[in-house]
Amino acid sequence: MPGDVDFIGLAASLILVAVALVVSRLNQLNLEKDIGVAVVRASVQLLGIGAVLAFILDEDRSLFLSWSWVVVMVVFAAVVLSRRAAEVPRLFSIGLAAFTMAAVVTLGVIFGLGIFPLEARAIVPLAGMMVGNSMNATVVVARRVVEELRDKRDEVEARLALGQSSRRAALPYVRSAIRIALSPQVETTKGVGLVFLPGAMTGLILAGVDPVDAVKVQGAIMFLILGSVATTTSVVGFGVARRLFTPDHRLVHLERPAGT
Repeated sequence: MPGDVDFIGLAASLILVAVALVVSRLNQLNLEKDIGVAVVRASVQLLGIGAVLAFILDEDRSLFLSWSWVVVMVVFAAVVLSRRAAEVPRLFSIGLAAFTMAAVVTLGVIFGLGIFPLEARAIVPLAGMMVGNSMNATVVVARRVVEELRDKRDEVEARLALGQSSRRAALPYVRSAIRIALSPQVETTKGVGLVFLPGAMTGLILAGVDPVDAVKVQGAIMFLILGSVATTTSVVGFGVARRLFTPDHRLVHLERPAGT
């Protein structure tokens, strides 16, 4: 079958990892340990999730298992977000609300309009793409909002002194953070099909699907991912800014990371 990869082929792909290790060593990047850990961790995680998905995606299983897995992904993404921006109080609840909203809206559109059939093989991977891409962007926006408000504290406090509300005083910096977080996904969408062929489209073509049909599927996925990322970054960006001010509109103290 097109696209089949046995364990020998998988092991052979490690040649490229060896190239990365050589590049790191020659350029004294000191990334050899990180690359090694990343490869081992990815291998273990993928093999583990492969076994889980083989069970969940079985045609005889109830869709309840698939939806339960989506809930697990949403909760895990919120946990990751809260850990990556630990300076923000109660960030987990903001992330959980953002990822839940994105999952409900995007999956509602996908299955409500019949873009994809409502089955386990569609629910789990599509939810994973939506939540995964959104998680990366929200981590960026959360960190950027904290950095912007911390580094521009004098400007923010000057705005507050002039009578602006905390939301108004933080608005320029939140907008900047959201633009930065959204830029990679926007550029990816601009370059799709010309600069690179995305994973879903490539997988379908390797599986023998007509390229035109593969393009339609990829287009629907890309547009939904863009909408999901835009929604979650906005919710998290403004939510983080709100949590960094006291009820009487004072900016909380923000520590700089150690070593900076």
